[in-house]
Order: sequence, then structure tokens, then C-alpha cells
Amino acid sequence: KSLGMEGDDDLKPGQKFPTPTPGFGDRVFYETLLRQRPDSEMAQEWCVHYGVLPYKEAERLFKIVTKRKKQTRLGGESSTAPKKKARVERAVGVEPDMQVSGADRVGSSVL
Repeated sequence: KSLGMEGDDDLKPGQKFPTPTPGFGDRVFYETLLRQRPDSEMAQEWCVHYGVLPYKEAERLFKIVTKRKKQTRLGGESSTAPKKKARVERAVGVEPDMQVSGADRVGSSVL
């Protein structure tokens, strides 16, 4: 594959965009993030899509990114995303059949 740019005849696995220069701000950010947090999904995807990793590492991460994308498409949750629990607010000191307006709650203020 080629992205239509000179010298881009050999794309790495999962690469979709031309590889930015080493001093490019986004590249520095995502490469640093990947070094500091190898489990970062956004860093993995960016580095794979822009071809900034060595071929073997790109191959390994491309498999991980692809697997994660398939799980997401099939309705499964990401393995790293924590599940959120629903919060239930309870009105303290109120009878069950009594109505409480927004102004009657603790912590509300008038500006």
C-alpha cells in the first residue's frame, strides 16, 4: 500500500496516515504517552495509524487495536473501561408521599 507520498511505499500494519516528522508535536505527545502508559488505547491507536512504531511493535499493537475495535462494534465493553454504577439520590427527612422542589434541597443557593 502507499499513501501517495514519496518514500511511503512500505506501510506498517494498521498505518492509515503518513508518518509525521520526529519533532511533530502530536507524535512527541503520543510516543511519550505510549512509553509512560503502554496500555493507553488512544496512544496505541495513534501510533499504529501514523506508523511511528518499529514494524514488529506495530504488528503486535495492530492486533490489539483491531481486537478491541471488534469487541466495541459487537457491543462488548472495552476491557480497560471501568463500569459506572448508577447513583440514586435519596431525600433525607422527607415523607414518601411528600413532594420536594429543587429549592428545598440542601446545598441549593440563589444567586
